[in-house]
Amino acid sequence: MKYMLTYDMMESMRNTNQWLGATARAFGSYPAMALVANPLVEWIKAWGEVTERSFARMVTKPDWGIPTVTVEDGKDHTVRIMNVVEKPFGNLIHFKVPGRIPRTRRVLLVAPMSGHYATLLRKTVISLLPDCEVFITDWHNARDIPVSSGKFDVEDYTLYLVDFMKALGPDLHVIAVCQPVPLTLAATAYLAAEHPEAQPRSLTLIGGPVDPDAAPTEVTDFGRRTTMGQLEQTVIQRVGFKYSGVGRMVYPGLLQLASFISMNTGTHTQAFQDQILAVAKGEASDLDKHNVFYDEYLAVMDMTAEFYLSTVERIFKAREIARNDFTVAGRKVDLGKITTVAVKVVEGEDDDISAPGQCLAALALLTGLPPEKKARHLERGAGHYGIFAGKSWRNNIRPLVLKFIDANSDAPVAAPKPVRRQPPRIVSG
Repeated sequence: MKYMLTYDMMESMRNTNQWLGATARAFGSYPAMALVANPLVEWIKAWGEVTERSFARMVTKPDWGIPTVTVEDGKDHTVRIMNVVEKPFGNLIHFKVPGRIPRTRRVLLVAPMSGHYATLLRKTVISLLPDCEVFITDWHNARDIPVSSGKFDVEDYTLYLVDFMKALGPDLHVIAVCQPVPLTLAATAYLAAEHPEAQPRSLTLIGGPVDPDAAPTEVTDFGRRTTMGQLEQTVIQRVGFKYSGVGRMVYPGLLQLASFISMNTGTHTQAFQDQILAVAKGEASDLDKHNVFYDEYLAVMDMTAEFYLSTVERIFKAREIARNDFTVAGRKVDLGKITTVAVKVVEGEDDDISAPGQCLAALALLTGLPPEKKARHLERGAGHYGIFAGKSWRNNIRPLVLKFIDANSDAPVAAPKPVRRQPPRIVSG
């Protein structure tokens, strides 16, 4: 499937369905249709509206949609999105709130590169903004990155995180969500060995596959069942002429979306049937629960082929992080080098993507970290999404994370350097 033809075919199918939806909506909205006393017309119009919106949002990066935040003066302050570091495959951005006292809690959210944009963490950002200076990794869609920008795999991702942490300084608290958890651990260990002065104060690891074999799920089983050759032949495609990344090998977002939906087909089918009924009755709105969720869920991005394949091969199959055998730019990354960074693991009891135990494995790998610097929390009844953006996050996990940050905000005391004894000088008389 490594051809432009298959990539363009998928885009043509998406475009055609969007056009069919727009046509049906326009047909049902035609004034003459009001003369036909048939509810089928309203159903056609409703189907067209839902279909057009669904397929149009698949290729549109969602806005952050965070216009203001209320602070201690009782006023709404605007939120400005500022680029701190700009790189070809992703930027480090800051949600700056002009006019308020800068927050002492400085938080870097490491967003997943697993098919969705960083805006998937919008609610997480909103919940942290009143109390923290919030930074986030904003990964770019691979289809828009020229081939001349080079490759981007798990090692490059790790080095990006290293550069972002160095740019923000040591008075930083990092929260990694899902897919980037093992690579965030690796980046911190890399800093511990190469640039110890740039290590963050704390790491909060939320539902990530540090050891995929600790608690197998459908996601990890898929990685085991499928060979690398099968993956490369069946899911990797070449970006077509429509985009700036023409010729780049990618794992297309549309294919990823199909796999996401296939995991819960019945739930999604029912949700769209209910939405069509709501639109036909005139009970739907732009900001109803369905649209708010699916505007984000259906917006997908392409991943570079080398990042996707190296993630499957090195993180899931070879378990390089779980075995503490990960290398970056030819250098062995030893997780035991992390000795001062406090680490908290958060898992959801009902997480069917990164099941409980996969993320917890990180604590056992931190052999150089004192027990008092390690913490864990298992959220009862919470699924994958709920542990970073749902009710469980807002009511239970977020307060615990802020408390953990506050408890580890002081600069760590560096271990004293060994004193080198100089050999006695012999002075001849």
